[in-house]
Amino acid sequence: MDDKSSGSSSSHHRVLIVLLMVLLFGVIMIQYVCPSKSECQMLHQLGTWFKDGSATGSRSSGNTILEGLQKDPYIAEDGALVRFVPRFNFTNSDLNRVVDFNIKGDDVIVFLHIQKTGGTTFGRHLVRNIQLERPCECHAGQKKCTCYRPGKKETWLFSRFSTGWSCGLHADWTELTSCVPSRMDSREAPVDLPSRNYYYITILRDPVSRYLSEWRHVQRGATWRASLHVCDGRSPTLSELPSCYSGDDWSGCSLQEFMDCPYNLANNRQTRMLADLSLVGCYNVSTMSDDERWALLLESAKRNLRGMAFFGLTEYQRKTQYLFERTFHLEFIAPFTQLNSTRASGVDVPNETQYRILQLNRWDVELYEYARDLFLQRFQVARQQERRRARARRQQERRRLRGRITTKQGRQLKPTDAPRGPLSHSVVTEGQLRGKAGADSEELLPDWWDLDENGTMEDYTDNVEQWK
Repeated sequence: MDDKSSGSSSSHHRVLIVLLMVLLFGVIMIQYVCPSKSECQMLHQLGTWFKDGSATGSRSSGNTILEGLQKDPYIAEDGALVRFVPRFNFTNSDLNRVVDFNIKGDDVIVFLHIQKTGGTTFGRHLVRNIQLERPCECHAGQKKCTCYRPGKKETWLFSRFSTGWSCGLHADWTELTSCVPSRMDSREAPVDLPSRNYYYITILRDPVSRYLSEWRHVQRGATWRASLHVCDGRSPTLSELPSCYSGDDWSGCSLQEFMDCPYNLANNRQTRMLADLSLVGCYNVSTMSDDERWALLLESAKRNLRGMAFFGLTEYQRKTQYLFERTFHLEFIAPFTQLNSTRASGVDVPNETQYRILQLNRWDVELYEYARDLFLQRFQVARQQERRRARARRQQERRRLRGRITTKQGRQLKPTDAPRGPLSHSVVTEGQLRGKAGADSEELLPDWWDLDENGTMEDYTDNVEQWK
């Protein structure tokens, strides 16, 4: 009986040990897949309790994984890397967006600024936060900066904060592509200058957050009435683009009133601003059905987005910075900061209202999901390439050091080179070859940084530049 009891007890112990190991592995994997405590609070509490009572070796292994995730600034920003599963198939040329931008030549970066996407913040980064041989000249009290090329009085940047609203307030893809070349040529181009390279860039944002942010902005008195909406050489008539309000502005409007206007340009604004409007007869909506029209606009917006030199996403500031730097071979001075508290985030919207906003912006929702997928795939490809290059450099350095040590040892074996005293070799570790990684710290924004977005009539008249 004693033998049977002992065998049964040992069997129970083995089962308990196996269950304990499975539970430990599960907790570690859950925290790997879900690194954000705000999203998985109960799981993280369980993981913390379990790690405190687990074996030292297992705790060290789990902590190593978590610490590795927390030290990566891109994962710490949003956790998208460990949760992201690609949905769309893109070509290699779509994913490898590195351009041969020549700031000393005639190339121009054109920033397509969509309302309430964080474009004001990004636009200030372009003129104040890039390491340049000849930095942009920005003076207190002036809304525009002078961004000249090294050795030339020519601009390399076409944006609100460098050239003003020269093609109209918040000009869209249709306006910019037809306006920018003529504006640039009339100002700077000699007769024998070859055609320039124009690199278009933009920023997109989650459609619901962007829509709510625009409503709050309009509620405070913004109108963007100075926007030209030029398409096929003319602006739309009042019958083609009716107004949602009769007074000077729409200040004080409720969210319900904002959603009820059928002519509200806030609806699917990102899709419309990135598409070629001439494909659907510009603002004449009588040429085809609404669904057919928007389907064509969506495909055009996707195509233009893929072909752009660069686009970023408001929700991924550090990744946006990384991809811009890699695309244009330019570096920012201070790191981008992820601002999770915005006016839109402070709006308490019922679920049914959110659902209606999604319906009103169904084409923007589809465009954003497409853009997010492309953006994160580009980021992953870029990081993989960076790691491969770093690994190749380390391997090359190790081979070089091994060759140097071998050469020294070969010389020391020669009778004429025999040392008089004891040999002392300096040991070079792999950590020394890699170098010490600096801590990823967030810097405070300087005094000139105003995070509020403008775009009113006053802002337009102050910024627009009549080029002669």
